[in-house]
Amino acid sequence: MNGTTVHERPPTSASWRIALPHTTAAVPVARALVRTALTAPEHAADRDTAELLTAELVANAVEHTAGRGPIELVVDVRPTGCQVEVHDPDPAPPGDLTHPSTEEPDVWQEGGRGLLLIRALSSSCGHRPTESGKAVWFRLPAPRQPRPF
Repeated sequence: MNGTTVHERPPTSASWRIALPHTTAAVPVARALVRTALTAPEHAADRDTAELLTAELVANAVEHTAGRGPIELVVDVRPTGCQVEVHDPDPAPPGDLTHPSTEEPDVWQEGGRGLLLIRALSSSCGHRPTESGKAVWFRLPAPRQPRPF
């Protein structure tokens, strides 16, 4: 290249915030938003895992909190990965998210595995109080890029 330096544009960060209805209709909308947010190569993270964990968070917010208004989805994407938060109006912390239960989920029950999936598949997860309730979140790292030879 004759000593010419090529400068690549540095990866950028992006955030999305959207109010969702406090109904099960919010789940596919949230999945689609996360998939869209993670389509750019510089915003890469495991889209399938992000969609699955987002669906779990939104479904839990809809099922386990009173319907006193919308829930909110916040997707923060950085070159190092992504963080997804779901804000709901209930200040009570989600059960067994950061302190796992020692009991095995009942194999005959439909539910009871969402928080287990979030703990197992995310790099970190947690919850925090907000002015209007709480935010439950997870982080996923960006996939490792193969090293050039």
